[in-house]
Order: sequence, then C-alpha cells, then structure tokens
Amino acid sequence: MAHRYRVREIAQQAELSEATVDRVLNDRPGVRPSTREMVTRAIADLDGQREQLRFSGRKYMVDVVMSAPDRFSKTFKRAVEAELPSLEPATVRARFHLQESATAEAVVARLNRLSGSGSQGVILKAPAVPDVAAAVDRLVAAGIPVVTYVTDIPGSRRFGYVGMDNRAAGETAAYLITTMMADHPGDILITLSSNAFHGEEEREMGFRTALRQLPGPERTVVEIAENDGLDDRVEALVLDALDRHPTVSAVYSCGGGNSAIVRAFRTLDRPCRVFVAHDLDADNRALLYRRQISAVLEHDMRADAQRACRMVLHARDASTAVRGSSSPIRIVTPFNMP
Repeated sequence: MAHRYRVREIAQQAELSEATVDRVLNDRPGVRPSTREMVTRAIADLDGQREQLRFSGRKYMVDVVMSAPDRFSKTFKRAVEAELPSLEPATVRARFHLQESATAEAVVARLNRLSGSGSQGVILKAPAVPDVAAAVDRLVAAGIPVVTYVTDIPGSRRFGYVGMDNRAAGETAAYLITTMMADHPGDILITLSSNAFHGEEEREMGFRTALRQLPGPERTVVEIAENDGLDDRVEALVLDALDRHPTVSAVYSCGGGNSAIVRAFRTLDRPCRVFVAHDLDADNRALLYRRQISAVLEHDMRADAQRACRMVLHARDASTAVRGSSSPIRIVTPFNMP
C-alpha cells in the first residue's frame, strides 16, 4: 500500500497497533477487510493533514465525533483540516469518527474508547441524553476536554460550546417566513432530525415563540422528527405530513434532508411559498441556486473549527482563552451566496 508516513503515525491515526498496520501495509494474510479500510482511511486523513506532520514540537491529537448526515460532517471535516495549520505554534492533528445515524449507545461506545487512545481533546456533535452526558463526564475526569459543536449537552462537564445561538436562529427563521409570506395564509412544516439534539430543540422553541409574537395570520406548525436528517426517511415523513395537512405552504428545516423535502412537495404538486434551511452544504447550495429554497441560516464552519480546536488547546494550557460568544448567524439567499 503506497504511503509516505511512518508506521507509528498511521497506527496513531487509525487507532491500531503498529504491528497490525505493518501487516496491512505489507499485505500479509489474516487481516480483516474492515482493518484494511481503517488503515486506508487513516492514510487518506494524513494526506489531508500532511502540513501538520512536518512541524516539530509537541503534537496534540483532537478527535472529532459526530452523529450527522455525511453532507454536514464531511463539510466540517474539510473545515477542520483547512484550519489546522493556522493553529501554530501548536501542532494539531485530528481523527474523525463520523456516523450518519449513530445511536446514543454507539456514541457512548466511541467516547469510551477514546480514553485509552491518546486523545487530547474531543469535538462532539451528539444527542443530549444522560448516557452521552455521563460519557462526556468520564472523558473530562480522565483529563480529556470535550467541546460540543452545533448542539450542546447541558448538564455535562464539557469545556465549552461552539456554534450559533440556536434559539436566536429559530427566531430568525420565524421572522423570515412570516415576512416573506406577508398576509398570505398557510401553515408551516418544521422538520427536526431528532428531538434528542439540544440545538434543534432550541431552534424549534425559538421559532414557535417568535411566531406567536410576530404579526400576521395565525399559522399551525406541523412537526416531523426522528429521521436523522437522511433523505429517504425525511421524504416519507414529509409526504405523509403534506397529505394530512393540505394547508402547509412553508418549511423551516432544522435538521436537513432538504432535497427530499423539495421532492415531496414536487411529488404532490404542492407549492412551497417559503423555505428556510440551515447550513450551506453542497445540497443547499444547489437548492439555493435553483431557487428551490428561500434562505439558509449559515455559520462559518472554518471559524467554528478553529475556535473549537483553540478551546481544546486552551483547556490543555496550550493556547490563550478563546474570545467571543456564539457564532454569528448569516442569512444567505440566492443573491449573496458565497
């Protein structure tokens, strides 16, 4: 297997023993396909961080653990890799543990494994359930700081939170939808990937609160959730919701699957007057370009990635304190898309 790295570096990245990595690299028998895939993925990750490998001095390994659709987690992965060189004089490498629909049990198992893996900090996007909070507390007790991203885990001992003010984001979405709909009647579909994500719950509460306060016709909010933001699950739930609620003509998508939502409206030949979504990933860029969604509430992922990494370094006394509060909320339309 072609590579330019030391066995030790690959082993650390893959969380495998050096002997196992050596067997894979030399194509020896008795290695499971999943283990070969772990080594291949580790080499690919090192390719994305090769600038970090040439620096001398103390190195810090940060683990990114995410339960999120690929379109989101891979965008954040690229943001982290792009920002790592800017963290000098600290030398930071990252390992990525990304799952589209991880259960709380799977997240806990992954966090538990990090205690003995050389991790020096964790950036985490996970459900805010007691078992996950307890796993966070165990990591902190073991000397591994945890920073939550996009969605917080209240009550845990996490070091800090990075991301937008989700309640304010929901309020902003309500303002945009009521303003764009003006005096037109119509109810609103709100979609969440899971009620277990604290950030999405905050967005929903902010949205409902602001909707009650804003002027305009009274509107019913129809909610769907527990779909992990995955297109096939989202589409089925939206089709059912639209069939049961013929007056829905606007969408606030807290949890993704927006291409599937657009398809569901098209399948039923239903107009969607206003559609507000989150995150400027590839799917949402395409939907904005085609004017199939109205606006995206965006936060700068590269700035978030740097801030999260610097929080980990600060927790380890390797960086000054990170200033600032929540990530600014940017409203992106087809006319100002970066």
